[in-house]
Amino acid sequence: MLKGISPLLSPELLATLARMGHGDSIILADAHFPGESFNEYVIRADGLRIPDLLDGILPLFELDAYVPDPLVMMAAVEGDTLDPQVESDYRAAIDKHAPDAPAIARIDRFEFYDAARESFAVVMTGETAKYGNILLKKGVTTLR
Repeated sequence: MLKGISPLLSPELLATLARMGHGDSIILADAHFPGESFNEYVIRADGLRIPDLLDGILPLFELDAYVPDPLVMMAAVEGDTLDPQVESDYRAAIDKHAPDAPAIARIDRFEFYDAARESFAVVMTGETAKYGNILLKKGVTTLR
């Protein structure tokens, strides 16, 4: 256990976050997401909810300030609906650590799958919310 780092972050996840460079992205995937189908590097975080992981990751992780959409979620498939509480819960964790972060962008399912293929890693969580996946794009960490 490390002081000041959430105990929800496994050693593998911490190492992954440290190895990522600016412009790399990581997917925090809900329990329904076919992570193994889209990325060879999958980290298991079964039982953990995404808002809790965001609360643990974002104090350590600078969002990319040089792209318009450093936060991306999957849009609902036509005929389906989104639960606004999901994004609201995510936004609460984001705003706590990155209050200047732009709005969460939405892309269609197949664009999100393409983004998962190109991501540094996919974290499979225990999140059961439908359309609960979120992509985080890492930025440049400045020493203050």
